Amino acid sequence: MSQLKHHGRLNYIVPVLSIGGCVCAYAALMHIHSRRRRRKSSSCSGAGGYESLIGNTPLVKLEKLSKMIERDIFVKMESMNPGGTGKDRAAFAMIAKAEEDGLLPKCGGGVVVEGTSGSTGIALAAICNTHGHECIIVMPDDQALEKQDLLRHLGAKVEVVKCAAISNPKHYVNVARQIAKDLSDRGKHAFFTNQFENGANFVAHYSTTGPEIWTQTGGKIDSFVMSSGTGGTISGVGLYLKSQDKNVKVILVDPPGSSLFNKVKYGVAYASEQKEQGIRRHRYDTIAEGIGLDRVTHNFSLGLQHGAIDDAILITDQEAVEMAHWLIREEGFFVGSSSAMNIMGAVKSAMEMEKGSQIVTIICDSGQRHITRFWNKKFIELRGLSWPEECPSLDKYLRRCT
Repeated sequence: MSQLKHHGRLNYIVPVLSIGGCVCAYAALMHIHSRRRRRKSSSCSGAGGYESLIGNTPLVKLEKLSKMIERDIFVKMESMNPGGTGKDRAAFAMIAKAEEDGLLPKCGGGVVVEGTSGSTGIALAAICNTHGHECIIVMPDDQALEKQDLLRHLGAKVEVVKCAAISNPKHYVNVARQIAKDLSDRGKHAFFTNQFENGANFVAHYSTTGPEIWTQTGGKIDSFVMSSGTGGTISGVGLYLKSQDKNVKVILVDPPGSSLFNKVKYGVAYASEQKEQGIRRHRYDTIAEGIGLDRVTHNFSLGLQHGAIDDAILITDQEAVEMAHWLIREEGFFVGSSSAMNIMGAVKSAMEMEKGSQIVTIICDSGQRHITRFWNKKFIELRGLSWPEECPSLDKYLRRCT
């Protein structure tokens, strides 16, 4: 077994190292953590300046919010990665591991295929450019149009499909998998990154995001609170933090219709919105993009199996809207839907903790990627939600805005 003594308690390290294929990914990912990238031979496309900017994002205290609730809320600014989200970490890890394993040519010339709500695709497209690979992205049609535009500007080929349940062959992930298979059958070096099930995703956050948070808080952290898309961040960060202090609480934030809340709380992956008569277009229904699922992924299960996720909290779409508007008016942060849910979840969970507690969550991306949906008044009202015209009413959680 690899020696990772600096990571602390072996009862948490052993399950991490037992994940198939992740030991190789760990070595590649330490390039990010140390910020010292080894270049490939001169005949290959080198790891460019883009990769040198991944990670080491700031941890910022929300001063007004913390003062209001008498608990300290810190946000890890993953929106400050070069691709605008923490997905840069996983994207680089998955491509690096695929090249190491021979699934992609190390000197470029491969084809990377992924099904994504957008952010992972944006990161993959940028990194494919530096590594000399083509990039094909399959997206569901319920995502903000600006993500599609950005992907195309980055040179990715984008295919948009209708929303469907994961059991449907036309689900965007299944379409991406089939495209990769068809290309491979034709002799192309095609790689389906499979971010939901790819363990390199988890390892990226265990080996970089988690240690960064621990260092930035000086080990003084009572709770880590965030939502889950692939599950790589909450599982990787959660397991690392618990390897340092088993008393750190890790709490899942889940949107309407996702089954992960019930999986954490009761061991059953089901939500009432999954009744056939309640399904609109897919197995979960929320304005939040990139979070919430109707299934348990490999990356999320790693957190569950090894005790990295302690509890879960539900956040409504209206709560996310109100928090986002409060944040921009009071703290100056213009955030997307999942970030707003994270922060509202951090507040609600913080109110169950002692005064003076320190809670960390994630700002995943900027509101600039959500102009046509989450920050569109007409869209919000068409979904039966209220658009805050003045200071949002958060009286259930905060004092009144001044």
